[in-house]
Amino acid sequence: MVSASLSVIDPKGGDKERLRLWIRLLRTTRIVESELRERLKREFDSTMPRFDVMSALYRQPDGMLMSDLSRFLLVSNGNVTGIVDRLVTDGHVVRAKRDGDRRTSVVKLTQTGTERFREMAAAHEKWISELLGGIDAHEVKRLSEMLHAFRSNWEAEH
Repeated sequence: MVSASLSVIDPKGGDKERLRLWIRLLRTTRIVESELRERLKREFDSTMPRFDVMSALYRQPDGMLMSDLSRFLLVSNGNVTGIVDRLVTDGHVVRAKRDGDRRTSVVKLTQTGTERFREMAAAHEKWISELLGGIDAHEVKRLSEMLHAFRSNWEAEH
């Protein structure tokens, strides 16, 4: 459940406003993500999970262990395996055994996969710019810094 009755929350200390902020962040994220999913499907016949896997592999040109890839993406090995299998079938990813260990696989983008990801990433960046275009550059930077500070502070506590 993404929302609760705001009358339940004690208004002291800004709790109600924090709840409103959380709901707004969640709704905004869902709206943007839904639009991105639709555009990836329409423009590239792809999915967000495929894009995420390709993005992670693009950042690691020498490839990644399947276990590292799933940890990086915060999903199960099974989820990553299915996505990688489809990307291998499409010629976007290759899977190779790691030297000296036949149980682990290293996956990396092929040249075709790299080119395809660059096209997708350029479109994705343009879409994000369009979808968040109503926020001026100063506010974008400020919001980004605030969220980064929150994440850093929260991670330090947990």
